[in-house]
Amino acid sequence: MTPIKLVILDRDGTINHDSEDYVKSADEWKPLPGALEAIARLNQAGWHVVVASNQSGLGRGMYEVSDLNAMHTKMHQLLAAVGGRIDAVFYCPHTPMDQCSCRKPAPGLFEQIADRYSMDLRNVPTVGDTARDLVAGLAVGCEPHLVLTGKGAAYKGRNLPETFPAHTRVHENLSAFVDFLLVREEERA
Repeated sequence: MTPIKLVILDRDGTINHDSEDYVKSADEWKPLPGALEAIARLNQAGWHVVVASNQSGLGRGMYEVSDLNAMHTKMHQLLAAVGGRIDAVFYCPHTPMDQCSCRKPAPGLFEQIADRYSMDLRNVPTVGDTARDLVAGLAVGCEPHLVLTGKGAAYKGRNLPETFPAHTRVHENLSAFVDFLLVREEERA
């Protein structure tokens, strides 16, 4: 059996606009320019896309699971309209004080993805806008990619601090990451 081609994306700041006040409703969930089309391009090239997202607003009582489901319904509908899809969304509802194993930078969400897909995540690209997104993926062998959107915008034109994995690749946005991945795949074919 050929392993599936999988990409793991962070959500807030990578796919959609982030907010210091948290994204708490479907109305507040707004895709970043070109992000949904980038996911559709991945899908059209045979890639499966899953999301791994910290959602501590749940644990903080800022919104309910029904609100989170509404955000994801909107995301799925907007993706479908451009020919894309996200296969699954894995999220951590805990706050930092909960000291759980699923809140990034802990690798629990990535372990759940590995279990769900019955696959080793070594060299699976993971994309996020913070060091914790990439550190969580690196713990299970994922290939780290930073986008300079969301919190990642703070690193434009700067060297990454040591909190980032040493071999992190940096991309302007999700679309630039997809360009990189598809060109690399073509070169390896």
